[in-house]
Amino acid sequence: MAIKEGLRPGGRSARVQESIHSAVNALLQEQERSTVTVPQIAARAGVTPSTIYRRWGDLAALLADVALARMRPDSEPANTGSLRGDIRAWAEQYLDEMSSEVGRNMMRDVQASATPGYCVTIIGAQLQTIVDRYPDEKTPSVDRLINLVVAPVVFRILFSATALEVDELHRLIDIALHLD
Repeated sequence: MAIKEGLRPGGRSARVQESIHSAVNALLQEQERSTVTVPQIAARAGVTPSTIYRRWGDLAALLADVALARMRPDSEPANTGSLRGDIRAWAEQYLDEMSSEVGRNMMRDVQASATPGYCVTIIGAQLQTIVDRYPDEKTPSVDRLINLVVAPVVFRILFSATALEVDELHRLIDIALHLD
């Protein structure tokens, strides 16, 4: 089921969504993800389970929506003064956050969402911000950065027991920047 869009900031629906998202985040801090239920979330958020089912359809869609909300960046990517430095700082932070247990679960939840392309939008915007800082330099396209830097990180996180090593991440960045 698709998540309903179009909330007015500060409206009742936005407040209910925020309380439900907060309840999910609190419960995920307190217990195993596999034991979290819609009735628990509803009780914690002060709503009925039907409110959750009406908006999200099922627990998987709600967890995906919460994961997508958590993936939205709080700030602009770090500005180190160089394109290579900015991409390294961003990629190292992304690797660190997404390779954690919380990050792995977020990725799995987003995979199950009806809007997985949203992640490309978020990541693409962050990388575009970095690229736009250096208009006088030869810069790679955002697609190249996603394909050569982000994709290997995500693949290793989702399908390998170990995350990509930082040294290998740096080599991939250099390849993407044609510094290899």
